[in-house]
Amino acid sequence: MRVRLTIIFLLAYISQGICQGINNNWLMGYESFGGIPFGITKFDFNSGSPLISYDSLEMEFRHTHANISDSNGNLLFYTNGHYVADATNDTMLNGGGLNLGAYANAFSAGLQIPQGAIVIPKPSSSSNYYIFHLSIDNYPDPTGSSSYKLLKTEIDMTLNGGLGAVISKNQVVINDTLNIGKITACKHANGRDWWVVVHKANSNTFYKLLILPSVILGPYVQTIGSVRLRDDGQAKFSPDGKKYAYFCSLSAGLDILDFDRCSGLFSNWINDQISVTPGTNVGCEFSSNSNLLYVSNLYNIYQYDSLSPNITSSKIIVATWDSFFQPGSPSLHALLCFPQLAPDGKIYITTGNSTTYFGRIENPNTLGITCNVAQHSVLLPTYNFNTLPKSS
Repeated sequence: MRVRLTIIFLLAYISQGICQGINNNWLMGYESFGGIPFGITKFDFNSGSPLISYDSLEMEFRHTHANISDSNGNLLFYTNGHYVADATNDTMLNGGGLNLGAYANAFSAGLQIPQGAIVIPKPSSSSNYYIFHLSIDNYPDPTGSSSYKLLKTEIDMTLNGGLGAVISKNQVVINDTLNIGKITACKHANGRDWWVVVHKANSNTFYKLLILPSVILGPYVQTIGSVRLRDDGQAKFSPDGKKYAYFCSLSAGLDILDFDRCSGLFSNWINDQISVTPGTNVGCEFSSNSNLLYVSNLYNIYQYDSLSPNITSSKIIVATWDSFFQPGSPSLHALLCFPQLAPDGKIYITTGNSTTYFGRIENPNTLGITCNVAQHSVLLPTYNFNTLPKSS
């Protein structure tokens, strides 16, 4: 028994070590040709604390951004949903035309879809990666946006002298009307494979893919949770993969579900209605220890204790917008928008389009207001379009 437990812990440690560093680079910003305060902001977490610097790249970022680094934190490639760039910041070989159609053509400077792409290392491979991505396939449609398919693109980093090349592109893996964005992924309990999850529009149905070394299984269908219209917001797995949260301001509010990393099944659905706000840049994020969930709706940040026997009753407000504006631009509110857990264990919070600030939750594993929400405390060298990177 002791030998078996040792093997299990060793496999978990190896899996964690392999993934260490792959999320250590964040890129955001746009219109580098305009010069500072336009251009690209880079967060480099390789030293532990973020090194924030200015860069001038050809690629621009709106909402959609996914990238991945190697285990040492060296950036391998990145995408804005329109094309893929390699480590030299040039278009990767065969990396153009990542999404096709009227919407991608209209937003060639970067797709405006939060969580519109995600990068997954191909299981049991040291060189190949999948990008799962989608577009708005009913554009323009004034009644709301939908995706009609989830796509897969594969990259082989052994090609083109180690800069990588796209070897297959825009392959349909799910064919149905989907809520835009909110592509999420979670490691299987075996530490090797992956679950990829999206949500069917105008329903309470999830689609799930199981990513194996030689095949992608599914989509598996499960009906659970709130009926969600074509909506906004974010969806997140907890770091330990045991919880899943989905929050939007346009329909249904917050859903929290348990997740079984072996079977891929959701269970124990609970819902909480949070005050509806006029904006769409709202979201949710778990603390690094997976025990606390934070939900932002522009004007407040709520904290939930995911270990509580009654999660909804544990809700407290840990921050309220302090009426700060972008200096010199009184129409640009520095609000409480998209939250995201960073490699340093803190949660960073975007403040709105064309602002130069992030907020940050300094102690997100701490229950109550001592989690310390520091609004607009992180100064960026460039304007940001509410962009946050998404990798595995």
